[in-house]
Amino acid sequence: MPGFSPFAGVRYDTGTARAELGALTAPPYDVVDEDQRAALEAADEHNAVRLILPRDIDREGDRYQHAAETFEQWCNAGILRVDSAPRFYAYRMTYADRHGAPRHTRGVIGALALPEPGAHDVLPHERTLPKAKSDRLALLRAMRVNVDPIWGLTLADGLTPLLEGVAPLARCHDTEGVLHELGAIDDPARIAAISELVASAPLVLADGHHRFETACTYRDEVKDGGGAAIMTLVVELVEDELYIEPIHRLVDLPADIDVRARLADAFDLRAVTLDVDDLERAMAGQHALGLLDPDGAALAVPREAVSPPDSAIVESLVVPRLPEASWTYRHDAEAVAALVDKGIARAAILCSPVSVAQTRAIAMAGERMPQKTTFFSPKPRTGMVFRVL
Repeated sequence: MPGFSPFAGVRYDTGTARAELGALTAPPYDVVDEDQRAALEAADEHNAVRLILPRDIDREGDRYQHAAETFEQWCNAGILRVDSAPRFYAYRMTYADRHGAPRHTRGVIGALALPEPGAHDVLPHERTLPKAKSDRLALLRAMRVNVDPIWGLTLADGLTPLLEGVAPLARCHDTEGVLHELGAIDDPARIAAISELVASAPLVLADGHHRFETACTYRDEVKDGGGAAIMTLVVELVEDELYIEPIHRLVDLPADIDVRARLADAFDLRAVTLDVDDLERAMAGQHALGLLDPDGAALAVPREAVSPPDSAIVESLVVPRLPEASWTYRHDAEAVAALVDKGIARAAILCSPVSVAQTRAIAMAGERMPQKTTFFSPKPRTGMVFRVL
C-alpha cells in the first residue's frame, strides 16, 4: 500500500517578497494559457509561474536551468524559506460550483512513495500524452523540486476527520474567488494516524498523471531517496469532497469538411436551439454528446449502446471519422461555445462529467480512461508549498 510521509516544505515569506500570497501563487501549469501566463508574470516578479512555465533566456531549451537558478536565488534571498521540521500540510479549498452551490475540498499534502513497477497501490485512471511528460521530466531534472502537488484520492474511509481543527498557516483567494488555506499538522500522533490511513488502501490518481509518470522515470534514473516520492494532495474519494467537471474537445479541421456528414453513420444528430447549460442537461438526459459547429448545436446520440465515459465514445466513434482533425481540450463549455461562434475553432464536442462512482469503479478495475477525461475542480494553488528532493 502507498507510503505517505511528512516533509519540510519550502514556502513563500510574503514579508520578504513584499507581496500578498495571491500574487505569488499560480494555477497548475497545464491549465495556464499564454494570456494568463503573462498576467501572472505581471502580477509579481516572484510569481510561481516563473518556476512551472519558465521562458528561454539565451537559447532554446535553457528555460529549465533558468527555473532552477530562479528557485535557488529566491531561497538565498529569503523569498522562499524552508520549514523547520517535517510535517503534513492540511489543504482546504472553499468555493461555489458553477450553479452557485457552496462546496469545499479538504485534503492533506505529503510525500507519496512512488510504487515499484507492477505494484497496484497507486491506480492511474487516465492515459497520458508523451510531450507533456518530456517537458515535466526536463524541469524535474533541472530543479530537483516538486513545484506543485499531484492529486490522489484515497479509497480508505476516515481521512477527513483527521484534518479537522488545523489552523491555517497561509491563505489566499484566486481569481475565480476560491479560498485556498494551508495549515501545519505537527502532532506526532496525528501524523502517524494519517500515514497509517493512507497506507491502508490504494490511491486513485485524480490529477497529475504526467507528473506522476515523470517522477517514476526520474526515480529510476537517479535512484536516491528524495526522488523516491512525489508531493501529493490526498483527498478522500467521497462525493462531499469532490467536484468533477468534464473536459470538452475543440476540433480544428479544413473548412470543406462537413462534421455532421462524417458522424451521421454513428450518431443520430438532432439539431437543438439551446443555450450551453440546457444543452448539457439534455446531453445527460439522453446519454448524448454535444456538437457545436457553424450550423449551430446538436445532440449526438450514439446509434449503438456504448459505455461511458463520453471521452471514450469520442475516441472510438468520433476521432476515427475525423482523421484530419487536430484536437485541443477545454473544461469551460461557455468558452468552448464562444470559440466556435467566433470561428476560432471549427467545431467542438461537449462531454458530460464522469461521476465519483465511475472514477472509483474504473480505477478499481485496473482500467484507464482516455486522456483529458476528468477535470477535478478547483485546482490546488501552485506556490502554497514546494518540496525539495
